[in-house]
Amino acid sequence: MSTTTTRVDNQAGLTAALVLVVVCVGVVSSLGAPLIPAIAESRHVSPSAAQWSLTITLLTGAVLAPVLGRLGDGPRRREVVLVTLALVAAGCVLAAPDWGFATLLVGRALQGLGLGLMPLGVAVLRDHLDPPRVRRAVVLVSISSVAGAGVGYPVSGALAAVGGVGASFWFGAGVVVVALAVAARVLPTGRHLDRAHLDVPGAVLLGLGVAGLLLVLSQGRQWGWSSPEVVALAVLSPALLAVFVRHEQRAATPLVDLRLLRHGPVLVADLTALTAGVGVYLLMSSVSWLLQSPATGGGFGLSTLVAAGAMVPFSVTSVATAQLAVPRLVERLGDAWSMPIGCLVFAVSMGLLAVLRDQPWQAYLVMGVGGVGAGCTFSSMPSVIVRAVPSGEVGSATGLNQVMRSIGYATGAAAFAAVLAAYADPRTGSTPPGGFAVAAWIGVAVFAGTAMVDLVLLRGRRAPARHEPELVTPP
Repeated sequence: MSTTTTRVDNQAGLTAALVLVVVCVGVVSSLGAPLIPAIAESRHVSPSAAQWSLTITLLTGAVLAPVLGRLGDGPRRREVVLVTLALVAAGCVLAAPDWGFATLLVGRALQGLGLGLMPLGVAVLRDHLDPPRVRRAVVLVSISSVAGAGVGYPVSGALAAVGGVGASFWFGAGVVVVALAVAARVLPTGRHLDRAHLDVPGAVLLGLGVAGLLLVLSQGRQWGWSSPEVVALAVLSPALLAVFVRHEQRAATPLVDLRLLRHGPVLVADLTALTAGVGVYLLMSSVSWLLQSPATGGGFGLSTLVAAGAMVPFSVTSVATAQLAVPRLVERLGDAWSMPIGCLVFAVSMGLLAVLRDQPWQAYLVMGVGGVGAGCTFSSMPSVIVRAVPSGEVGSATGLNQVMRSIGYATGAAAFAAVLAAYADPRTGSTPPGGFAVAAWIGVAVFAGTAMVDLVLLRGRRAPARHEPELVTPP
């Protein structure tokens, strides 16, 4: 790829446009966990099926984010951003009317494309801004993603409470259309870049393998663990992923460069991204369902707005921790050590969820503690990777980390769907208290196990690295 850069005259306008794009992506990402119970009710599907309205978005993001990144490394970067925004808007439009659950899933899958826009935005800034401006601009863009989700959660929740699920998706479509119009006016071309080469077989293998495993996890109990469908998927999916790994090792332009895992810190960051990603969506899904499930079924029977509001303390504490606390932690211990510390804080939040489910405010407390864990765990991953790999491999290494994180998110959402299916009351479909406790203790095990593995792998390391807040991307 060409390393040539071209500066633009209106650099403030370009930064503002990308901030708006990322805020809109954050808003669309908020159309997830808090709306799932309302989707189950309005689309007349089971809770475990409704959970797929979140899982499919994360799956699309996991598989297609590296594809968008690869396409965005070429001369058509501007067109890639605009087409992606148009498809995200189309996904919101498809999901808004009650045209059936299948149509909603298609719309949610298209919305998942937006999850790949953050790396593209960072690449645009680094190519087209003066060096002194880049760091501040990337800080602003990174924070905007979380801020967009923090604003989007209560707004989408309020709209769903007043006008139904469709109102939230119409809102999402509107903000994305505005972002599309601004991006079309401001974004520069990428003509200075070399033509990008896309690894289509790698994308297909990754998508089929991950989707198959998620189906086994979420639908195994409903279909029957010994059914031909589940057995076939359980055998074929790992085989496809094994072929994917082999293919990526041999490909001239791999979708994700797995050889980067030979760098010890990169391996730690990617394993943490994968497993902590599982725990994050166990936490978010559990709290959302707990607040909205009927009181007779172990929940609080509260509105979508209240459930969406629980995501706000998560966003606030994650950003505050990443910007204020983590830099001090890095100065004392090195950047990599904030990952196991964050996982331990996450484990505490899941432990609190397991034992504190008597009052709604306790769910807000759990999410606030979880946000502290997110700020510690995810904020230092990019700086760990940047230090560990040569400059020419930074893009591939951070892209691989994003893929691992997205797969973890999707797996966590599917795992919660499996818990819902296992513990749901066959008569009412509600989840008894035992189901939430099981999900919480699974989260404790995931986070504590990740912290222990990180501590073992990091033993003896002391990296007095400079924290890179411009790359902070907590979920």
